Amino acid sequence: MTFLRATTAAICLLPTSLLAQDNPAAIVVMDGSGSMWGQIEGVAKITIAQQVMGELMTTLPADLDLGLTVYGHRRKGDCSDIETVVLPGPDTRAAITTAVNGITPKGKTPMADAVVAAAKALRHTEEAATVILVSDGIETCVPDVCAVAKELEATGVDFTAHVVGFDVTDPEALAQFQCMAEATGGKFLAAANADELGNALTEVAAAPPPEPEPQPVQVTIVATDGKNGPVINTPLIWDLTGGDTAIHDDHSAASLKEHLLEGEYTVSVLRPEDEASAEMRFGVGSVDKRVVLELPEFKPPATVSGPQSAPAGSMITVDWTGPNAKDDFIAAVDPETNKWITYNYTREGSPLSLQMPPKPGAYEIRYILSDGRKPLASQPITGTDVTATLSAPDELVAGATVPVDWTGPDYKGDFISVTKPDDEKWITYTYTREGSPLMLQMPGEPGDYELVYTMSQDRTIIHRAPISVAALAYGLDADATANAGAKLSVTWTGPGYDGDYITVAGTDTADDKYVNYTYTREGNPLNLVMPGEAGAYEIRYVLGQDRSVQARTTVEVKAVGATVSGPATGPIGGKIIASWTGPAGDGDYLTIVTPDAPDGDYGPYAYTRDGSDLTLNLPANPGTYELRYVADTNPMKVLARTPLTVEDVPVTITAPASAAAGSSIEVTWTGPGHPRDYLAVGNAASEYITYTYAEQGTSLSLAVPEEPGDYEIRYFLDVDNKLLASVPLKVE
Repeated sequence: MTFLRATTAAICLLPTSLLAQDNPAAIVVMDGSGSMWGQIEGVAKITIAQQVMGELMTTLPADLDLGLTVYGHRRKGDCSDIETVVLPGPDTRAAITTAVNGITPKGKTPMADAVVAAAKALRHTEEAATVILVSDGIETCVPDVCAVAKELEATGVDFTAHVVGFDVTDPEALAQFQCMAEATGGKFLAAANADELGNALTEVAAAPPPEPEPQPVQVTIVATDGKNGPVINTPLIWDLTGGDTAIHDDHSAASLKEHLLEGEYTVSVLRPEDEASAEMRFGVGSVDKRVVLELPEFKPPATVSGPQSAPAGSMITVDWTGPNAKDDFIAAVDPETNKWITYNYTREGSPLSLQMPPKPGAYEIRYILSDGRKPLASQPITGTDVTATLSAPDELVAGATVPVDWTGPDYKGDFISVTKPDDEKWITYTYTREGSPLMLQMPGEPGDYELVYTMSQDRTIIHRAPISVAALAYGLDADATANAGAKLSVTWTGPGYDGDYITVAGTDTADDKYVNYTYTREGNPLNLVMPGEAGAYEIRYVLGQDRSVQARTTVEVKAVGATVSGPATGPIGGKIIASWTGPAGDGDYLTIVTPDAPDGDYGPYAYTRDGSDLTLNLPANPGTYELRYVADTNPMKVLARTPLTVEDVPVTITAPASAAAGSSIEVTWTGPGHPRDYLAVGNAASEYITYTYAEQGTSLSLAVPEEPGDYEIRYFLDVDNKLLASVPLKVE
């Protein structure tokens, strides 16, 4: 038995328990193939390797459990010549040195299988394993070194192969070494001599740097109200464990913020309000984490109870229980769209009234929480069909108001209308609250129409009945000419419905425009006032229902003259007698205004219907005026005018400067002296306190106020109550 075989046998007899070590373990795979007899500077490579390995054994870390595998050292041409001479363990340095020194290179280079053998000796599928391959040549047994390396990496727990190429220049061999190292996460180092070989072996055999101490990561743990719902910010009950260690147990908080080491944790949360819970496992990595648990959407307890079915649009009674929060409501909902159609607030109490949707179908009664519009409770309900009937007289004429018999739900606001066929826009209507039959006006234009029963809710039509409206005869008869502003007698033909009227309008104006009008209810014939401007006009019969013109005829309006006369001058506030000639329309009048006043303005006036000689008051202010004859037309028209000057009248007051309170004083005055002019005693607070009319004479007695103080004796013009003069009076 050779020394190497003896050593191997001794190692194999060791108890298995001694082979499992806590220290890091590695095996050096040594090339013992024939190529190691090659020389570098006159020294065989095996000799150099033996010297370097001997020195390396004295410098490696003491806590590294080192072993040795050798290949190609026993037989020529044998790819199975692989031997693990020293198993990894403590205190193997001397045995390894002895074994290396006993190598006599002979055979082939099965380095891939040698690395596999070393990996198995290290139990690479169970524990971390490191192999250090020292070789001087290309693999001569296994065709695909890279595939072997990748298989070791895939099957190993943490397998690493470092490769030291000793005096290797063959590109293919270098590529094999490079691939083995890279595939297993190891290093490839080339050594050309003894020093480089020693440095390379020292580098790959050195202990890896210590792993950094794990640092805790801040983890925020929250719960949401439903999937993708808002984060809950009210207290919840939390349990948090890491492995078998409890971190929180029944901890009350809205959320958790913890600093946790890398690892696996379990968190659970309970919402006290409804005892809903959620749990999840999570791992803490090297960055901040946010853990989100989803609780079912919170729904406070609530109930709704109503009928199983009800007619569409009817009012039902719903009993309910629930939180009755501000603006909570009970709604009738379309379950397909989740849109509520009608509703009533829970603040109305339980039971409450709820209107059914206007169309028949399947619905739900729901209690809806105002906050977030959450449905808390529901009950299905069926809206059943509602029907109606409509019946009108067989013969209908345009614009007539006729009785219509009907049946239907008669909900509040329901109405019967006339529309065009298949149209929803009503022309005329009457509410069903008027009873059956109700009176409904027909359209003004003849044609085909429909009677329609419409529910007020959403203007829902539940019945239509076709009708035909016949035309009426219309006509107008009047003189072809008339004086401006005169009354023209008009005979008309038509229904004379309430609101129908006869107008006079310009021939080129729109049908809804007019100058004057008279309702047909005034009689037949009726009087129509002609415009004040001469010209061509139309007389029109207008249907009051829709303002449509049903008949028209023309009239020529001729201009008419007028005269007005009176005195050229007069005193302020006085009276004059004015004479006139003219058309004498009912609203014609004489007036006194300034020359620049528009035709429709007026001052003191008198109607011409009161006679041919009229009394008019003169203005209170002096100046230049006009006396006018104004025709009551549309617009007002001035037919005649004459100038008039209103003259001022001086006023004097003679009276004592002072008087005893409550006494009487004598006052002498001069002025216009109109019968209703008056003298008064007043002060800053009152226009007058005592007074006497000027018709009492130019010397009259005037009562003195009861309260002492400063006063004035004042002369007032009757017209416009205008103050004309004053003198001070001291009351003592």
